[in-house]
Amino acid sequence: MDLARALPLLGGLSAAEFMRVHWQKKPLLVRGAIADALPDIDRRRLFALATRDDVESRLVIEDCDRWSMRRGPIPRRALPPIAKLGWTLLVQGVDLHDDAAHELLQRFRFIPDARLDDAMLSFASDGGGVGPHVDSYDVFLLQTQGRRRWRIGRVARPRLRSDVPLKMLAGFVPGHEWLLEPGDMLYLPPGWGHEGTAVGPCITCSIGFRAPEARGLAGEALQRLSEAVAEEGEARHRHGKLYADADQPPTDRPARIPVSLQRFCDAAIDAVLRNRRGRRRALGEVLSEPKPGTWFARADATAIDAGVVLDRRTRMLYDEDHVFVNGESYRASGMDAKLMHRLADERYLVAADVRRLGAEARELLARWAEAGWCMYRGSHS
Repeated sequence: MDLARALPLLGGLSAAEFMRVHWQKKPLLVRGAIADALPDIDRRRLFALATRDDVESRLVIEDCDRWSMRRGPIPRRALPPIAKLGWTLLVQGVDLHDDAAHELLQRFRFIPDARLDDAMLSFASDGGGVGPHVDSYDVFLLQTQGRRRWRIGRVARPRLRSDVPLKMLAGFVPGHEWLLEPGDMLYLPPGWGHEGTAVGPCITCSIGFRAPEARGLAGEALQRLSEAVAEEGEARHRHGKLYADADQPPTDRPARIPVSLQRFCDAAIDAVLRNRRGRRRALGEVLSEPKPGTWFARADATAIDAGVVLDRRTRMLYDEDHVFVNGESYRASGMDAKLMHRLADERYLVAADVRRLGAEARELLARWAEAGWCMYRGSHS
């Protein structure tokens, strides 16, 4: 991607200009960002997805400021009539189940994949919405069918209503208001309150970019580190450093943990945390973990010589030492690393690239194909 090229997606801004001026800083309204976006994902398609056990969905109904919410799966008979005012069906992770939604996300890959969450699509009847709310992540709100009115405003100290089953702002005061037509898009950074209301039946695609919370991310990475330490300990338990207390005097307080044992543990933890490569590996495994409930269908591993493409559900990242795929990490160097990085960035390798891989890397691709993480480039999932 030419990061300096003007993009209709961003209202004539280049990716570099958008990231410098708007990303995490201020909203951007783009008229005609994407023409004919997701024409085949209509309300029937969303209704069908919402019935599935492997798809996260919610039904929100508002009636005279009385709100209710139901989590999926949601059978078709449970949905209100289209003519009924004020209801919304939200379907998460549509990109995991639909090639067109997955392809739409590729337009936003000037933002690191590690930040990408998913594409959520919502169908709303006339007047439908989820009330004023504020997100902790960046979001692009793309109108794909019908019209929706958006009211937005900064929210310094969010106050939430306690009488509704949603995280809805109390006393929201908007500063801007726009009516979005099909193809229009609104970017909002974190901390901006927004309220979308359908003007007639409509479908909106919300492309979200997650912002990990510091303590939660640290906790997940530390869990990965501890699992790695445990696995290494099992493999090398006979050669690991053991606690020794040859100078331990007799004690009249036998239940008291010895200070020397506390220091031994502190030193062991410090040694683990000083392992920069181990920390980076743990982070990559956490960030590449697929969404809960994601499953893969086995593919033909014998056809990878003809080229491979990553399954749309696969999350693949890399750093200077590792390649990460769906929560697992692998070491790579030299030409293998270069080609694996290309696979992660481009999401496919042509046959000539596969032939340049070493034997171990080709065997790895075959195992990924058997797991359904990638497939012969001419096949589809």
